[in-house]
Amino acid sequence: MGFPTTLTEGYRSFLGERFARERTRWARLAEGQQPEIMVISCCDSRVPPEVVFDASPGEIFVARNVANLVPPYETQGLYHGASAAVEFAVRALKVKHIVVLGHAKCGGIQAYESAAAPLTTGDFVGNWLSLIKPAAERVKAEDGGKSNTAEFLRKLEIATVELSLGNLLTFPWVKALVEQGQLQLHGAYFGVGDGVLWVRDGESGEFQRLTME
Repeated sequence: MGFPTTLTEGYRSFLGERFARERTRWARLAEGQQPEIMVISCCDSRVPPEVVFDASPGEIFVARNVANLVPPYETQGLYHGASAAVEFAVRALKVKHIVVLGHAKCGGIQAYESAAAPLTTGDFVGNWLSLIKPAAERVKAEDGGKSNTAEFLRKLEIATVELSLGNLLTFPWVKALVEQGQLQLHGAYFGVGDGVLWVRDGESGEFQRLTME
């Protein structure tokens, strides 16, 4: 088996079209990156942030993981991929915005709630998804204990975005920059089927449909 044909053909198209059109941009990016926005999103193949936001190379710094989770700040573990990405974006790149982007029909959220094999078995996925527990408990309490329905899963997808935003504030240097007005945190939720983007209002905490009017 060789290199995937889909990728080979895609690269050929990129090289002959987009790279050719944006050669100057790529040459400039080779000297370094200065994105002002970090997007933390799910690694679901249906929700690529660069496509959703029609971003050009160098415009957004993207970190993707299962269920767009940010763990609480802690330094005792051995590996901190998500935390390292946040630290690099904030302390090295000095981004001005962090967006946590959740989405509809999230397989990670469904796996957490259903505890269905094989997604929650093995060495890594189950432990990672256990971060969702506080959000799940809150939603279940608000819904009277109902779970694993389409509406519950949607609420949990949104609550997980809020959980990650809260966990971001446990990072001392994130919290300090937010309080100083140098960094803003945002929550967003993307509808895979309908393309609708919901954005969290910083004051009310409500998710409101982003309109182009």
